[in-house]
Amino acid sequence: MDTQTLSLLHDIFQEVQQKQDWKTALDTLFVSLRGYFVFDNVAIYLVDPQTDGMEVAYARAVGRGKTAEADGVWGGSVANEVIAAGRMIIRETKRESENANRMDLAYLLGFPLYVGSKLSGALVFIRFGGPEYSSLHIQMASLQAFWAAALIERRDLQEARLQLDSVQRQMRLQDDFVSTISHELRTPLGFIKGYSTSLLRQDTTWDQSTQLEFLTIIDEEADRLAHLIEDMLESARLQSKTLQFKFSPVRIEAILRDVATRINTHIPELKITIDQEPLPSVQADGIRISQVFENLFSNAIKYAPNSEIHIVMSAVERGVRIAFADHGDGIPQEYLPFIFERFYRVPGERTAKGTGLGLYICKQIVMAHHGNIWVESVLDKGTTFIVELPIDPSTDK
Repeated sequence: MDTQTLSLLHDIFQEVQQKQDWKTALDTLFVSLRGYFVFDNVAIYLVDPQTDGMEVAYARAVGRGKTAEADGVWGGSVANEVIAAGRMIIRETKRESENANRMDLAYLLGFPLYVGSKLSGALVFIRFGGPEYSSLHIQMASLQAFWAAALIERRDLQEARLQLDSVQRQMRLQDDFVSTISHELRTPLGFIKGYSTSLLRQDTTWDQSTQLEFLTIIDEEADRLAHLIEDMLESARLQSKTLQFKFSPVRIEAILRDVATRINTHIPELKITIDQEPLPSVQADGIRISQVFENLFSNAIKYAPNSEIHIVMSAVERGVRIAFADHGDGIPQEYLPFIFERFYRVPGERTAKGTGLGLYICKQIVMAHHGNIWVESVLDKGTTFIVELPIDPSTDK
């Protein structure tokens, strides 16, 4: 092999190595080397470790077989032979006459793919009409098989690393949750215990207004504790898919206005504006949708205090859209992908309160309705949560 060829191969392999997506890297590899080793179709078959079945993980037609669909054209039988034997297989169709259709003359070359030390699949090249594979062709094809196995191994490592990162992040979130929930439970319990003990003291007499104040605090903290426990139970039921939903025709605008009225009863100074166009009724669980709206109000009140909450309700194709917008500090873009994860709280002082369950519960309830919920945010301008619900969840499965 001359110096120029080696230089070209070096450039090709360097370009392949730089591709992040393994299939894009394979495209680059096969197309770039086709000038040295001509083929019409190429396919990669991988063994499913759970079922031991074989499936096509990658296929590309670049020559005369572009429109061919038969299994033989993609080399499925040769791939089975390669995996069974663990070695290279060559299968060539004999030419019975000079006028034979070139598409009926398939020359197949299969290589085992070893990922690590394990036989994980087969790479099959198909060439129509010849010529037969020479020793140089086989060497070039073997080199491509080596690179294909390396790219598959890199893909597996990337997926394993992502899974590990996800598990580690979830473990950190759970550790943070245990710490947070311990604090959140102790706080109302401390109030309840402290004020009830004060009321039970025999050496002090409390006037009626003080007693009423203490009892009000006890009542509010008991409600807070009950709400916290219910969020934990609700989160567990949603995660295990055991929460029951009762669907019936509901008016989303009526549910939203009821929730807004309750919120304003407790926080009269909160300004809520609602823009609405005529909306169709939807099949939904009204109680659960109310819970979503309550959590979105609570989230805005907690993280955008003193901000107006502006809500826009509109009809979309086969559904309705509800957008909750505040004018708070906003959320940094790097945190947005995790905002609906269980136990997740945006880092920073403003998250001193909260368990990281509210938005997770919203997400799970909306998904149970075959809807969608997402967030858009601009720092120092505010955050908008958008909910889309289909008119009939049964038609959006």
